[in-house]
Amino acid sequence: MLFDPVDLAGQLIACPSVTPTDAGAQQVIANALAAQGFTLHRFTNGGPPDGPIENLFAIRGSGAPFFAFAGHSDVVPPGDGWTDSAFTPRLDGGLLYGRGAVDMKGAIAAFVAAAAGIRDHTGTLACIITGDEEGPATHGTTAIIEWMQAHGHRPDMILVGEPTSGARLGDTIKIGRRGSVNMWITVPGTQGHVAYPHLADNPIPALARIIAQLSALELDEGNAWFQPSNLEFTDIDTGNAATNVIPGTARARLNIRFNDMQRGADLVDRVTAIVTAEAPQGTVDARISGEAFLTQPGPFSALVGAAITQVTGVTPEFSTTGGTSDARFLSKLAPTVEFGLINATMHKLNEAVAVADLHALTDIYAEIIRRAFA
Repeated sequence: MLFDPVDLAGQLIACPSVTPTDAGAQQVIANALAAQGFTLHRFTNGGPPDGPIENLFAIRGSGAPFFAFAGHSDVVPPGDGWTDSAFTPRLDGGLLYGRGAVDMKGAIAAFVAAAAGIRDHTGTLACIITGDEEGPATHGTTAIIEWMQAHGHRPDMILVGEPTSGARLGDTIKIGRRGSVNMWITVPGTQGHVAYPHLADNPIPALARIIAQLSALELDEGNAWFQPSNLEFTDIDTGNAATNVIPGTARARLNIRFNDMQRGADLVDRVTAIVTAEAPQGTVDARISGEAFLTQPGPFSALVGAAITQVTGVTPEFSTTGGTSDARFLSKLAPTVEFGLINATMHKLNEAVAVADLHALTDIYAEIIRRAFA
């Protein structure tokens, strides 16, 4: 049984699977994989407010080599202003429109279609699909990994279908990603009338000094594969609506995107030290979304690159730019690289993928599978 990646992508787009809602997306994938002889393992993890999350692990064959494709069926909210409904797939001018067309229902459809055309492979082929990549990622890929480890499933190589291409399909492979940590700084003071400052303790000057010191930090200069780590403030707030009141609390929020020269916990400690030096009663709450990772260029990335070049004639560049992805978790299992569609419209209004690119990506994924089992 063969599958049309455009038709399958359209079926997935029609499922309004905004995290954490599945809306039938994984059933579409499960049906297509079951028809190809994959054994399905479906499980639900977590609860409100971040769940429940639908997860899927599908496997075909046995033994080595063990090649796995990973992706996510959830999407970000569509927002207002679409030309048509974001969850009504629309073909127009050689493009398929709909939320998730690029990120990343199109890539999932391409991989499923590619796997359908290669039924006689040796070794093990698996598909790892989560419904919690665009959200907190607490009940998604990490839960699948725990299940895989408990059941003895350990891939030799993992391909993540994130939209990595820039100007044209095939120009970029991601071999790593920066880590990310969010921090919430709270500086307490004593509320009072602005005309009687001696009866109050304004927390804003201390927070301003903290912000100045943190903004001046040069965390590192980057390295051969990563740009310098950067710290950015994303919010400052006192919750004060009055013009004649010294606030009782001042807060700031920041994010650090860091390379593999840093570790999230060390960065939290460094920020905390600056905060407590300026405001001994100040606090720092932190959430590390993921550590930086790097899959050094080697046989697997070369295999993916060769498949891309054979199909498209493009020689891809290795990169670590962009935001976080579930590759930060999967890279702990096996060499992991990311490759997928052109990312120009992901998360945007009227997200769209070229029909020709969907077919070409299917051919690339098929060539990757063939080479992985050669």
